[in-house]
Amino acid sequence: MANVQDQKRFAERAFASFGKAHDLKKRLWFTLGALIVYRIGTYIPLPGIDPVALKQLFDQQQGGILGMFNMFSGGALSRMTVFALNILPYISASIIMQLLAASVPSLEQMKKEGEAGRRKIIQYTRYGTVILAAMQGYGIAVGLESSGGVVLQPGLSFKVSTVVSIVGGTMFLMWLGEQITQRGVGNGISLIIFSGIVANLPIALAGTLELGRTGALSSPFLLILAVMVVAVIVVIVFVERAQRRLLVHYPKRQRGARMQGAEATHLPLKLNTSGVIPPIFASSILLMPLTFANLSVASGEQGIMATLAALLGRGQPLFLTLYSSLILFFAFFYTAIVFNPQDTAENLRKQGGIIQGIRPGAHTADYLDFVLTRLTLVGGLYLVAVSLLPEILISKFAVPFYFGGTSLLIIVSVTMDTVAQIQGHLMSYKYEALMRRSGFNRLRK
Repeated sequence: MANVQDQKRFAERAFASFGKAHDLKKRLWFTLGALIVYRIGTYIPLPGIDPVALKQLFDQQQGGILGMFNMFSGGALSRMTVFALNILPYISASIIMQLLAASVPSLEQMKKEGEAGRRKIIQYTRYGTVILAAMQGYGIAVGLESSGGVVLQPGLSFKVSTVVSIVGGTMFLMWLGEQITQRGVGNGISLIIFSGIVANLPIALAGTLELGRTGALSSPFLLILAVMVVAVIVVIVFVERAQRRLLVHYPKRQRGARMQGAEATHLPLKLNTSGVIPPIFASSILLMPLTFANLSVASGEQGIMATLAALLGRGQPLFLTLYSSLILFFAFFYTAIVFNPQDTAENLRKQGGIIQGIRPGAHTADYLDFVLTRLTLVGGLYLVAVSLLPEILISKFAVPFYFGGTSLLIIVSVTMDTVAQIQGHLMSYKYEALMRRSGFNRLRK
């Protein structure tokens, strides 16, 4: 009973603090308004397209790469709007820049220059976004013209208008994401993808219930599906918050005229350092040849392409094996990019930090690499399990793609990150209010 009362008082104090945190409320309203603008843009169609023919074309390729990209774009791709590519070109450009920064000496040096170097890399990323969006926009225009009946007036004018509209839409979303990050709450890019997936969840839920009503899915199976979704969410929350904390000891240090005593802290290593990147990359790479194979079969071509389309179908052993292998590969690959054991060991050595039982320098780097390798293996297997279970359900029971492991992983991860930032703003407000009440600011003046 006492615990319930304590929780109730804590919730009341939290709501009271939220009501007084005017800056946080402004940030939340700005974030909500920006996401509404994004959702409106997903309904502004490209000029010169027949919507009926477009729907028929998209329905034929729903199970391919178009279906996955349409999920990330919040349905904008199926409607072929100015936000058809969503923010994916910017994400691709960012990942390419990270790869180049890890392999090109000049970019690696630029990355170490601090704020000035970071701004240059961001600018190069924007240039890369324009190039990728233009290339993909041109590919979309050519693909639509070759589909027959989708484009009302094919030609150069349609290609130019499509490329300009798609590039403009992508750059606007990039700017909008940066504004949300700076003036709103949460990571703007992640929230844009998150809102696109969540916006179509009611449709997916209604479709699933309709399958149950018509008897295509039995009631026990729907109950099992609901339990599975809840279980997957619990596992995602647990693993995404899981850390391996390495105990780091710091000796006594002289800081100015004061001698700071010895202290111990922790170096946290996440269990899943790569996040949602491996499933997204694996899906993109694996579904690309599958989509081309399906297009060839639909046009009447048989032989190798038909065999490839059959072997790489959803739920097939070859598809699941390749998908799992690619997820594991990108989990290790991306972790190696975002975390450098040598740099971490060198920083610890400069600060006098020592991991208990490990000598500073190369031995610390080897130990960090050993621990990180084991963590990445467990994290990669977790990503494989979360991604493969929905793939089997999609192939065997036609469960909507929005209940897939990748979509749930994005939803849960972004929600946790946004809530953590809101809590951070509340704590900052409480700290400032405490300082005002104590008169510390007046004493400093």
